[in-house]
Amino acid sequence: RLLLPENPDHDAHTLRSQLMQRFGLRTAVIVSDSHGRPFRMGTVGVAIGVAGLPALWDLRGTPDLFGTALQVTDVGFADELAAAAGLVSGQAGEGLPVVIIRGLSYPSLEDSAARDLIRNPEFNLYR
Repeated sequence: RLLLPENPDHDAHTLRSQLMQRFGLRTAVIVSDSHGRPFRMGTVGVAIGVAGLPALWDLRGTPDLFGTALQVTDVGFADELAAAAGLVSGQAGEGLPVVIIRGLSYPSLEDSAARDLIRNPEFNLYR
């Protein structure tokens, strides 16, 4: 039986710190788990702990493909990476606990956290 970490954001920050100290690399860490979604079948990987990259990437004001400024786009960046990593690591007995993603551009954030992905209760559509 596998238990979730008690504080996955803290664990992600600790692991990131240790990796950067040991290898001298700029890196980020995502702790992920499988997640079911309302109104959708199947599980998908989501970030439950984040360090060093934006969990939620605010793209408001940046131009879209046609040059129009985005008005409301917040990307669940860490969740998208967790889902992509889940395709490689698997969802069952594959036994691949770590996925390395290289060549990805993102802003480095020291104070990022997966809790940034949690919807404010006043905007919760499923209560």
